[in-house]
Amino acid sequence: HRYGAGGPRVRPKDAGRGRASRSPSAATQPDVPPGSIASHSPRPLRVPAPYPRSLRAGPAPAPGRGCGDLPSSLRPEVSGGGCGGLGASEWGCVREGGLRGCGRDVPALPAPPVPGLSAALLSAFQNKLVDRCERLQLQSAAIAKHVDEVLPARSQGVLVSPARELVIQRLILVGKVCENEEQRLLEEVHAEEERAQQSILTQQAHWTEALQKLSALRTYLVDMITNLDDQGLVNAEQEIFERTELAEGILEPQESAKLNFNQQCVQSPLLHRLWASAVLCCSQEISIDEKTVSPHLSLSEDKKTLTFSPKKAKLDLDGPERFDHWPNALAAAAFHTGLHAWKVSVEKSCAYKLGVCYGSLPRKGPGNEARLGFNAASWVFSRYDKEFRFLHAGQPRPVELLRAPTEIGVLVDFAGGEVLFYDPDSCTILFSHREAFAAPLYPVFAVAHQSISLRPRARTFGKEPNHSPSTPQEHSAF
Repeated sequence: HRYGAGGPRVRPKDAGRGRASRSPSAATQPDVPPGSIASHSPRPLRVPAPYPRSLRAGPAPAPGRGCGDLPSSLRPEVSGGGCGGLGASEWGCVREGGLRGCGRDVPALPAPPVPGLSAALLSAFQNKLVDRCERLQLQSAAIAKHVDEVLPARSQGVLVSPARELVIQRLILVGKVCENEEQRLLEEVHAEEERAQQSILTQQAHWTEALQKLSALRTYLVDMITNLDDQGLVNAEQEIFERTELAEGILEPQESAKLNFNQQCVQSPLLHRLWASAVLCCSQEISIDEKTVSPHLSLSEDKKTLTFSPKKAKLDLDGPERFDHWPNALAAAAFHTGLHAWKVSVEKSCAYKLGVCYGSLPRKGPGNEARLGFNAASWVFSRYDKEFRFLHAGQPRPVELLRAPTEIGVLVDFAGGEVLFYDPDSCTILFSHREAFAAPLYPVFAVAHQSISLRPRARTFGKEPNHSPSTPQEHSAF
């Protein structure tokens, strides 16, 4: 946009009254606001609509303020005095009828140029506005296309998504597999019940017959003793000997496992894994009793994390509940019935023990009485470096694993007499042990390397440890 020498000017006598004079060309165009870009541009603007006619001059700015308030991207880089280096009348400042304080509320529009103003500067400013309008128009077109075309297509894709059908098909398959497994196990149970019952009936018939023989022999001997004299007894000695010899062949009853129901018939790896997974989905909240925490361990504020320290901490209170040598800790509450499950994050540690124990477990001294897994009052799953074991009563049972678990679930069926250790990530049963528990059980923990943490109720998926396993040397007799 360029202005000729005869372009519109601001009359000095009107500048003092706070309004800009119109050029003759603007006066002949009543629909074009005076001072707008459209009234002075020789080429058409690529904008949706002309600027509104309601724009009007605002009040005079405060001293020292003017067109310098324009954004730096729109401010002309010229030197000189006045508003940002330009005369007030050159940029439509409020002192010469500008728009509401140099664009602080409404962007200021360039006023008709005055002699000496650079035409290139005006053209650059106008081109910036036009480019900005074009970018806004392109952005609006992209958004409109997204709303009109992309989103409806995506909505239709969501409605016909195969995810719903996939879930239904998989659950139907799982249901069928469970039904088949249920039928198989019930048939196994029925067959085992019949076998055990038949064994009982067979033994019952056998011992009933033996009892009858013994009773008949006893009656015979009583008759012989009662009715025969001494000579008659001597004569009947051979007959009496033969009959009593038959009685000696009847042995006393012995305990037989055949008379018991064999629980192995209901052992199903599929059922066991499904059961463990279902129980862990409803794992309970457990907190650690700070009164039992060893001086080698520090307990977090939420009572969920145990951190090992080679140096014993100085404790204000050392009660009878606290372990004073082994790095052990007990949960705050015990249970004596029902089904219980909790999860522990062990990805940071390569020396820990998890399990259950009786409340009578000793707490003091370095002996095996207080060492988890080395007495009859504790059942634990143990890791020491790359060695995994189940420990009870000082009898370790090795557990072969392909990889170290990052999280371990502990399940206790008190009535069923089972404690089970489970890897939720791989849905693998690490170890299962059956025991007739005789007293309330406490969840128990021990750590001799870094830290372990109780997991919240929500299921979390583990990840591979981000540290290199190291041999725990802090507590060598762990």
